Parts: sequence; structure tokens; C-alpha cells
Amino acid sequence: QVQLVESGGGLVQAGDSLRLSCAASGRTFSLYAMGWFRQAPGKEREFVAAISWSSVVTYSADSVKGRFSISRDGAKNTVDLQMNSLKPEDTAVYYCAAGSRRLNAYVNYAGVNFYEYWGQGAQVTVSS
Repeated sequence: QVQLVESGGGLVQAGDSLRLSCAASGRTFSLYAMGWFRQAPGKEREFVAAISWSSVVTYSADSVKGRFSISRDGAKNTVDLQMNSLKPEDTAVYYCAAGSRRLNAYVNYAGVNFYEYWGQGAQVTVSS
């Protein structure tokens, strides 16, 4: 089993920055991909960004490109999401996800079913 714990959520103003962190523990040796998703009230969970365990491959949603970046710290077993130029529409619960399949352009890394483990979520609220 793998446990994921998010931290760093909060209330910010439009244009501000925020950094989310996800700490992975347990059988992390089985992981090949990590991702971030978000879910706004009344909406489906949507893909934000993903990174391979080696940090060589990264993907991000068009809605956050140029503003959000994903990174991994191998020594700490953490995956961070740096969010800049935040907008009110970025308001959502952000979830960390992890999976045991390799991340590449031929898999559906943006689908929730690609990931086997999920964190409890961190609220991010952006006021206008």
C-alpha cells in the first residue's frame, strides 16, 4: 500500500502563488507516476499535472500551462505543485495521485483510473 498526504492548501487572492506538497510513504518502490487532480463543487475531478517517478516526463493541462509546474524530490519522496498567477477558477480541492504504471504519451495519464492511490485532498480557494 501507498499513503499520500497533501499539504499547503489555503486561501489566497487572485494573482498570488501557492505551493502544494504531497508526501508519499509505504511501498513507494512500486510507483512510476504521480499526478495532481482537482475537483470544484459540482464538477468532475479533472487532471492538472503528472510527473514520472524519475522526473524525466511531465505533463500538464492546457488550463494551467505556463502557471503551474510539477516537480518531485526523490530524497523526500514528495511531489510538489507550484501554482502561480492563481485565478478564481482555480478554486477546488486538489488531490495527489500515484500509480504503478509507466507515464508516457501513449497512456491516459489524465484519467483518474490510471492512478491507484489518492490523498485526502487539500482545499485551495482563490478570491477575486
